[in-house]
Amino acid sequence: MIMSERISNIKPSPTLAMNAKALSMRAAGIDVISFGVGEPDFDTPRHIREAAVQAIEEGFTRYTAVGGIPELKDAIVEKFRRDNNLNYESDEVMVSCGGKHVLYNLAQAFLNPGDEVIIPAPYWVSYPPIVTLAGANPVVVGTEEEGDFKLSPESLEAAITPGTRLLVLNSPSNPTGSVYTESELRALSEVISKHDIWVVSDEIYEKLIFDDRPFYSIAQVSEEAKSKTFIVNGVSKTYAMTGWRIGYVAGPREIIAGMNKIQSQSTSNPNSIAQKAAVVALNGPQDSIRTMLEAFDERRQYLVQRLNAIKGVHCNMPGGAFYAFPNFSHYFNTETEGETIKGSVDLCEYLLTEARVALVPGMAFGDDDFIRFSYATGLETIKEGLDRIENALEKLV
Repeated sequence: MIMSERISNIKPSPTLAMNAKALSMRAAGIDVISFGVGEPDFDTPRHIREAAVQAIEEGFTRYTAVGGIPELKDAIVEKFRRDNNLNYESDEVMVSCGGKHVLYNLAQAFLNPGDEVIIPAPYWVSYPPIVTLAGANPVVVGTEEEGDFKLSPESLEAAITPGTRLLVLNSPSNPTGSVYTESELRALSEVISKHDIWVVSDEIYEKLIFDDRPFYSIAQVSEEAKSKTFIVNGVSKTYAMTGWRIGYVAGPREIIAGMNKIQSQSTSNPNSIAQKAAVVALNGPQDSIRTMLEAFDERRQYLVQRLNAIKGVHCNMPGGAFYAFPNFSHYFNTETEGETIKGSVDLCEYLLTEARVALVPGMAFGDDDFIRFSYATGLETIKEGLDRIENALEKLV
């Protein structure tokens, strides 16, 4: 059977593939600890769940407007005003089936074949495929561990060509947890303004920032920056609602209208019940965020301390999200039972087999020296997983 060319250029999500392998091993009765999938291990807060039940009881189970119900769009507009001091009209926001769906719609509505999209690495695994599916070209720009994996103005300037249309920024970052400061974003904005390119600011982890650091969006730099920025966000990470599939975007109304067209011919509206729940999530009590953040912070500090105590491993302290991105290259070119571990993929395969610990190789994020750990799991599980990893690494020669 002959498949489309676009399919041959796309690989399955490595994070979901690793999780599927771990689940398969568990189904076979093997005790596997997973640091793989990025979703909070907390229940969706009760008041949000109750809003969904109420929506069902009231019969709110039919099609809605393609780009979201008015009360959810109003809640999003208010969220931007309240939290970010950014003003949008309802026709400048849109709701989709998760943040990934937002990014896909945006790429389809905004990019043309041959356009170039600058993506700093390490990057979230789906950015390059989404760009490729739109016929555009991902231009990956490496960052340095010593610089907390942040794109510098100089590196951005060097990557821009006449074909550059878009820059993707992700703060707090998946996989590194790095958080851009206001001054760093202002410096990038100067380069962006000079070359008249657009920005996608992926802010899905906005509320998960540690050490009382403020969150700052590049859209806050100036009205000019805001006019050239698409802010992507959602309720998945902030409110432990990954399965509810509600993401949203704010940006220029002309492109938002185009994204509505794309969505109308693919999924149509997001889930009606989840939209009602999202209204309550955004407008209701926010106490659950602090509860999650405190738990994540305790895990973050323990995980990074333990990782840095492992021979040859070094790990930056993440400023946000719930990921750590340690450098494991010390163990490359070691051997196990006659097999050489050549990079992060081999090492993750070894740790899954030998230690029964599931991780995601840095190769999937554009930097092979590293491995991503999600600490969205209990502290005791993290301790046991690290014990297993240390024991397995000691067997490598």
